Amino acid sequence: MPDIKLYTEHFNFYYGSFKALTDISMEIETHRVTALIGPSGCGKSTFLRSLNRMNDIILGTRVEGKVILDNRDIYDKSIDVVDLRRRVGMVFQKSNPFPKSIFDNVAYGLRINGERNKSIIAQRVEESLKDAALWEEVKDRLGASAMDLSGGQQQRLCIARALAVKPEVILMDEPASALDPIATQKIEELIFQLKKDYTIIIVTHNMQQAARVSDYTAFFYLGELIEFGETDQIFTNPKLKKTEDYVTGRFG
Repeated sequence: MPDIKLYTEHFNFYYGSFKALTDISMEIETHRVTALIGPSGCGKSTFLRSLNRMNDIILGTRVEGKVILDNRDIYDKSIDVVDLRRRVGMVFQKSNPFPKSIFDNVAYGLRINGERNKSIIAQRVEESLKDAALWEEVKDRLGASAMDLSGGQQQRLCIARALAVKPEVILMDEPASALDPIATQKIEELIFQLKKDYTIIIVTHNMQQAARVSDYTAFFYLGELIEFGETDQIFTNPKLKKTEDYVTGRFG
């Protein structure tokens, strides 16, 4: 039996009267990478942001159905949303380091969560930078501004910042789309390493990237989940013609 970390049941999402997601039921396995693919505007990022309630900050949104994390519905009124976002971290498409030092960027979440012990903070910053494959590049300039880092380094810093609070799930919204091929390769290698300890869900427009980094792939189209399965099966032997047309580049 697969170990399911997160699943959705008949999940619908609305921006005002517009229904952006329709009847999404899907299981996310622990310590696996699940890729969400599909053309622009098909609901991938909306679905991703639904998994840690980032969409709550948009006025006029509402949901139907369930998102279950470790047997609890994250939309239940009793859920602490701040704690949810600590457990389900997020890395955005555009790297968004704070205008602070490299050290303070990574320590930010720890301090927000009430950690005051300087040695614990220093240890977690080092561990997180190592986990994000950035430590060797920045260990001698932790006091320097994060804004001085290259684009690829900034994105790995944002991953380190997400890792510092020890999340269980990491959501990545096109984390390499703004990066050059070498920086992209580093992010992909990092994703492969991180799945040993984390459950990862990634939105990507890049078919080859989805095929390289993910264990499972979900194909979204016009707000619906068209097909979901093991990545090899989705790319080499899809069950539906619409999936085949998309992954072979006939549309999208």
